[in-house]
Amino acid sequence: MKSIFFRFRVQSSRFKDQGLTQNPGLYISGDDPNMSTIWIKNPLAIFTPDGIDAGGGIVVQDTIITELVPLAAVPSVSWDTVFDAGRHVVLPGLVNNHHHFYQTLTRALPPALDQELFPWLQALYPIWADLTPDHIAVSTRLALAELLLSGCTTASDHHYVFPAGLEQAIDIQIAEAAKLGIRVVLTRGSMNLSVEDGGLPPRSVVQDEATIIADSQRLIQQYHQPGPGAMVQVALAPCSPFSVSEELMVETARLAREHGIRLHTHLAETHDETEFCLATMGARPVDYLERVGWLANDVWLAHGIHFNAEEIQRLGKAGVGIGHCPSSNMILASGLCPTLELEVAGCPVGLGVDGSASNDGSNLIQEVRQAFLLQRLKYGASRVSHLDALRWGTQGSARCLGRKDIGIISLGKQADLSLFTLEDLRFSGAGDPLAALVLCGAHQADQVMVAGRWVVENGEIPGVDLAELMDVHKRLAHRLVG
Repeated sequence: MKSIFFRFRVQSSRFKDQGLTQNPGLYISGDDPNMSTIWIKNPLAIFTPDGIDAGGGIVVQDTIITELVPLAAVPSVSWDTVFDAGRHVVLPGLVNNHHHFYQTLTRALPPALDQELFPWLQALYPIWADLTPDHIAVSTRLALAELLLSGCTTASDHHYVFPAGLEQAIDIQIAEAAKLGIRVVLTRGSMNLSVEDGGLPPRSVVQDEATIIADSQRLIQQYHQPGPGAMVQVALAPCSPFSVSEELMVETARLAREHGIRLHTHLAETHDETEFCLATMGARPVDYLERVGWLANDVWLAHGIHFNAEEIQRLGKAGVGIGHCPSSNMILASGLCPTLELEVAGCPVGLGVDGSASNDGSNLIQEVRQAFLLQRLKYGASRVSHLDALRWGTQGSARCLGRKDIGIISLGKQADLSLFTLEDLRFSGAGDPLAALVLCGAHQADQVMVAGRWVVENGEIPGVDLAELMDVHKRLAHRLVG
């Protein structure tokens, strides 16, 4: 049976003051008198918490999941439209909790191949120093399109490179996300410790502390949406211990907590980083984190690999989140994140695709599979299941971002859904549909819904010419790398 669906859009007054009302694709929850009810009917399989029976489907009203329909039942309310999901495996929208969109421009770059983190960065910093607003716009658009097509409905990006002329980078990212209708948690990254100051990056890509704090304050006040249903949130993210001063870490935490927003940074990614912290700060990375006031439950860390047992307990007690980036960790040979120990200790664990120059892709459903394979290799077949990997890529990542309204198919949560078919050769003969998504290697969603609105239909993003986007992106990438 052909799937039928209904789309509508509302315009939020919250964006009128931000100059975004001209974008018809932006969808924000609001009091719409013409609220629509959609029944996503009889899915092939559905990933619900604790295996709750929703075999009859999901009812979505406006932007919210309002009913889980048991198998062979019908909704208790009337509905306006039906989407027949009989061919689809339904997941909560995947949540990407760590990325660097701009790095799509420097994928598989020869000078950075076969390098570990520090020399990899040193090879790429001079190239990134030439980024322009056009680079940011197109790389963001391409990264978000790739994420959407992989079933991702919320993406967090960590942009920390601000050469002269790129002061509006986060503003550009927000505008691009609005065009595609994807949720974002954009972190205002920062670096103020150049190689001349004892850090790693060149002076051309760092800023002074006063500039960083002032722009962070501006972005929070202009764009951050608190509360459930937010489409745009801002977090603050000094890049790493080897690129920011201790004073900036402390001041950033103060500003974030003044406004009730979250904090993010890279930490414990490599042994080189540990040695740098010991040599320059006289402390291991977790001790340094505590010293600057970051050992708290409003913090999530990218990578989180090289912790000892005592540090894991401290991180868990504090409720610090961890963004596991399996593909990046494997490509750069950084190590294996101790996910299970971190979760037992009390840390939320989620997934990030990380930068497209160290992954080198932006496909989150593939990252779910990579996490499954890598962590099973670490812990054994009986301790890590496909359900663990799916949980990390949905609810786990949402918890890292401080979001309780996404990442789970449950009553009252946001209607962010990713629907996959099992009609490729790779799935032929598969038994368990949910397991097949992970074990057989799903790579593209058929339908994606964000806040009750279809943003991917039949494997395509409406209004986006991918061939044209790739052509522009390639030309910009080639000019950037010379």
